[in-house]
Amino acid sequence: MENSLKHVAVILDGNRRFAKRLMLEPWKGHEYGAKKVEEFFDWTKEFGIKETTIYCFSLENLNRPKKELSYLIRIFKEFFKKMLEDKRIAKEKIKVRFIGKIEIFDAELQEIMKKIMEKTKNYDSYVINFALGYGGRQEILAAVKKLMESKEEINEKNLTKNLWLTNEPDLIIRTGGEKRTSNFLAWQSAYSEWVFLDKTWPEFSKQDFINCIEEFKKRKRNFGA
Repeated sequence: MENSLKHVAVILDGNRRFAKRLMLEPWKGHEYGAKKVEEFFDWTKEFGIKETTIYCFSLENLNRPKKELSYLIRIFKEFFKKMLEDKRIAKEKIKVRFIGKIEIFDAELQEIMKKIMEKTKNYDSYVINFALGYGGRQEILAAVKKLMESKEEINEKNLTKNLWLTNEPDLIIRTGGEKRTSNFLAWQSAYSEWVFLDKTWPEFSKQDFINCIEEFKKRKRNFGA
């Protein structure tokens, strides 16, 4: 495993289509997706990847049916409550962060997220970023507003440090068959390597992840040079 792969980001796509194939309600696929996220974190640690960013919920997702949204919020609450109590977080010194407009969520979910961030803020072995209420363009606009208020010079360095996510992923994986970036890490992904897979997220396997890593290692990253 090459040391150059330090940060992997994933767009979790295809949960609803996976559920439909099983003749379940579309939003039931999110339960399968949440279980896959847990597996995925085990794989990233196994391959020595120090930072992971997961695109869980975009600002555009707010337009989904009310029943699906309430189901998704319930899954988030259960998942993050479990994470808050997971002893492996402290043992493995995993810092957990939430990037996006978390204020769009109800008070209970916001409180859970804040507790996790406070509990893990000093851990530094691994970093997990959950993009919730996230939009890449909105992130850039928010950073520009902060810069203007602070009266700092508007340049790349200062804009980057005011983003919700200041690190750039080496590799971004999108499952589900779509080949677009969907407003994810619009600034940070400028030189990321992208891999698009037809498999839905719940179908994503450890071997698929290994294949993505192998694909990344084959590519020559010249950063525009």
